Amino acid sequence: MHELLLDAGIVIGWLVLFAVALCILAYRRASLAVSTAVLLALLALYWACGAAPTWWKALISVPFAFLLLFNVRPLRIRLITRPFMKKYLKLLPSMSSTEREALDAGTVWWDGQLFTGGPNWAMLMAAKAPTLTPVEQAFLDGPCEELCAMLDDWDITHRRADMPAAVWAFIKAQGFFAMIIPRRYGGLEFSAYAHSCVLIKIASRSATASSTIAVPNSLGPAELLLHYGTEAQKNHYLPRLARGDDVPCFALTGPRAGSDAASIPDTGVICKGQWQGREVTGIRLNFSKRYITLAPVATVIGLAFRLYDPEHLMGEKADLGITCALIPRDTPGVTIGRRHFPLNIPFQNGPIQGHDVFVPMDAIIGGFATAGQGWRMLVEQLSVGRCISLPSSATGGAQAAVYASGAYARIRRQFSTPIGSFEGIEQVLARMAARTYIIDAARSVTAGAIDGGEKPSVPSAMLKYHATEIGRMIANDAMDVHGGKGICLGPNNYLGRGYQIVPVAITVEGANILTRNLIIFGQGAVRCHPFVLEEMNAAKNPNREVGVREFDAAVVGHVGFAISNAVRSFVLGLTSARFTRVPDTGATVRFFQHVNRYSASFALATDVAMLALGGYLKKKETLSARLGDVLSSMYLASMVLKHHENQGRQQEDLPLIEWACRSLLYQAQEQLHLFLRNFPNRPLAAFMRLCIFPRGLAYSPPSDKLGHAIGELIMNPTATRDRLSTHIYKTATADNPLGLLQQALILAATAEPLEKRIRVDGVKTGRVTALDLPGQIDQALSLGIINPGEAQMLRDYDARVLKIINVDDFAPQELGVGADAAS
Repeated sequence: MHELLLDAGIVIGWLVLFAVALCILAYRRASLAVSTAVLLALLALYWACGAAPTWWKALISVPFAFLLLFNVRPLRIRLITRPFMKKYLKLLPSMSSTEREALDAGTVWWDGQLFTGGPNWAMLMAAKAPTLTPVEQAFLDGPCEELCAMLDDWDITHRRADMPAAVWAFIKAQGFFAMIIPRRYGGLEFSAYAHSCVLIKIASRSATASSTIAVPNSLGPAELLLHYGTEAQKNHYLPRLARGDDVPCFALTGPRAGSDAASIPDTGVICKGQWQGREVTGIRLNFSKRYITLAPVATVIGLAFRLYDPEHLMGEKADLGITCALIPRDTPGVTIGRRHFPLNIPFQNGPIQGHDVFVPMDAIIGGFATAGQGWRMLVEQLSVGRCISLPSSATGGAQAAVYASGAYARIRRQFSTPIGSFEGIEQVLARMAARTYIIDAARSVTAGAIDGGEKPSVPSAMLKYHATEIGRMIANDAMDVHGGKGICLGPNNYLGRGYQIVPVAITVEGANILTRNLIIFGQGAVRCHPFVLEEMNAAKNPNREVGVREFDAAVVGHVGFAISNAVRSFVLGLTSARFTRVPDTGATVRFFQHVNRYSASFALATDVAMLALGGYLKKKETLSARLGDVLSSMYLASMVLKHHENQGRQQEDLPLIEWACRSLLYQAQEQLHLFLRNFPNRPLAAFMRLCIFPRGLAYSPPSDKLGHAIGELIMNPTATRDRLSTHIYKTATADNPLGLLQQALILAATAEPLEKRIRVDGVKTGRVTALDLPGQIDQALSLGIINPGEAQMLRDYDARVLKIINVDDFAPQELGVGADAAS
């Protein structure tokens, strides 16, 4: 009996040794050949040293025999790869040409690293921190400041429903519409980072102005001309656009198909027609578009339509596909000029219709050579523009809201106490500040990547969705902090219009529900995964022999990748990722390690979901959305950590870094948990839960103590507060609320001890009996509690505070667009 137990112990010991060796090989991602050699060496050692019976040795050798055969590629292809590829082709979801073009657009950057289960942090840390050139900084300090000083948001939104003519002229003359146009065509040729910083400053002052300026510098005629236009088109249009002689718009969305290019009903038919007095081969267009920003004032229209050649005037193909063209406003048949009115924010936006509009063939951007390539052109440029315009505008609004709310919470008092001293307000301010840091970090670091040559298509979707959603949260919180001050519109309200425009940002450039449920993970899983796109392309390779070899290589790599991530996920979860290698960044090391952990878990969940559900995963939108949330949380946390490095590891900012990373990584944990709870294959869900959460849900959100530390940073004139609002318009002028709030905040540090002295030495002793502060100041002065200089300082401070917290009121006839101007 003793010998049997001893033999069993030896066998178990060897099995454990084999399992440990397999785990180490998988964790270290050893190749198939190396793994096979190591395991066979262990088997040979077992055969030489083991005392087990022959039948047991033979039994344990069976899996090793299969492993050895698996290394013989011709045999593997014939017995495994070919049969599997046939089943794989049936599992593949259908993919339209527009989906394929969207997948092929842009580049894979840090998003691809997060799919690996072991991100290469050295790559991210080596990326150059974005900076402004002297010319770009001068533009921010000069024309941007001048423009912000010219903007009166109440006048724009309530009286005029438009910007004044002088503002339009200044924007055109100073090149605000030409930030992406090269200098050789008269443009500013700014970096993506500078472009972003300009939008932040303007958005902190006026949503109408920032929307107006964003569109010509994003997806539109200038961007498309730069990348695809003919030389003649560039030389004609770009100088005019740079000078502001032409105002552009781009018309994609229509009332029936929205932005679904595959279903676009707008048509262009190649035919003969009259153009400038002669017959030419051209295109007869019929279209109906809506929600087109700048359409009412545009002089040149970028148009997306489906091009047909039924008479085969240009070739054999009848349906050429989505095409982009430039149409002058005054072309016969174009109806333009009416306006939409998006939630009281009167940026120029409206419908465009065209009936039998005839244009020559050279109206196509890039000429006939690019006919049918319009959707590819759009999605390639959207991968850049969507990273900048809306995220920057959301960041500007968020920074302004935090800057204002921190100061307001300090100077606004209830029960003789600044409202920011109440824990409820303090925690709201903390999450506002940390969330602002998140979106500022993401837009800054990603803009730097664009300037480094990247066209990050999946991050552009993540930034668009999360920057605008976080912007919505911050706008709501700012309104809660300000209470009645925030909801009463008028010249003194600095929050209301920013609050109103939030749903506009949520809706445009891909509605957020669509972006979260279909695009972030749906596009990322194929585009960024190390093997999936290779497998898809190999399986559909018309050269079957080449395709099967490529498919075999990809599948073998994928299998090893999946096994590795299962092991890495389990080990990192069990050890709380304490031993995984990351950059030595001091106080933030643990956050790097946890990103590594969730990267492995995410990669495992992705592979299991795609294998188990196949094309059905495309329909399980909620599961896809949760995996997209995990990917986004890791990406945003990475951007926070990189931004902290770019800013020189500011020690004072660590509470913000911790709150941001903790909240993001906690969200990653919770979304993985919900993914597993709702995964339809329960045995696989149980297997994944074991690998991903071997210790349960152990990660915690930010603490209340952390919220208190951030609240103090935001309610005082600290360097952290300044860094969090670097590019907003905060110049101290009589009509800039942000500048006035900052002045009052600085004075509060002097005023509060004096107010406390009056309360302690005067009010509580019964010597000061006045109920209002002006009366208390007078009595305290007469009693010698404060001196004349202190009394005057308190009077000035009280007047400043009262001016800020007061709200507007109106005579009934004053309320209405144009009412003030008419009177």
